[in-house]
Amino acid sequence: MKNSRILLFLAAMFFFNLLGFSQEVDITKGELSFLKGETSINIEFTYEKTRVGDFSKEEDYIKSKKNEMNIKEPGSGDTWATKWEEDKLQRFPPKFILGFTNISGMTTAKDAKYTLIFNTKMIEPGYQVGVSKRNAGIDGTIMIVETDDRSKILAKLVVEHPEENMWRGAAFDAGSRIADAYYLSGQKVAKFIKKNMKSS
Repeated sequence: MKNSRILLFLAAMFFFNLLGFSQEVDITKGELSFLKGETSINIEFTYEKTRVGDFSKEEDYIKSKKNEMNIKEPGSGDTWATKWEEDKLQRFPPKFILGFTNISGMTTAKDAKYTLIFNTKMIEPGYQVGVSKRNAGIDGTIMIVETDDRSKILAKLVVEHPEENMWRGAAFDAGSRIADAYYLSGQKVAKFIKKNMKSS
């Protein structure tokens, strides 16, 4: 009886977690038919006015986390802060691109006719402590522009809560959790574009 109650509780927690992190991709401007027949696209990433966890400003999160770690182990916070910036350039974008290209069938090229600009609005780092876990997730906005004339914005999209894969195993490293969320985000965006460029 006790085991049944525990299983019921875990099932309920799983259900509400899915509700809290349901993935949404939507278009807020333009349409996507112009991408029909395109075999490549340029993808770029920005981090403008990014929120992290409970912090409304990314710089406040970095400062707090760095100070906390340096108190526990001098220098560790500075190392972490450097790694955080490196992940934003070298770890997260490739994961998004991998997820996107796997689903879309498109390749990426700097000289492609169109450029997709993904701006990260929010990062939830999540946590993994023993059996307790909170999934990482991101929110973002997308602009698709003409590569040769960035003033020509052809479409705008919003991306909300593409969480990490709950079943891929323990991820004690925040960078790994966040990178997974970017990968799933790339997949979701590609699926949305494929579906909507056909119906546009």
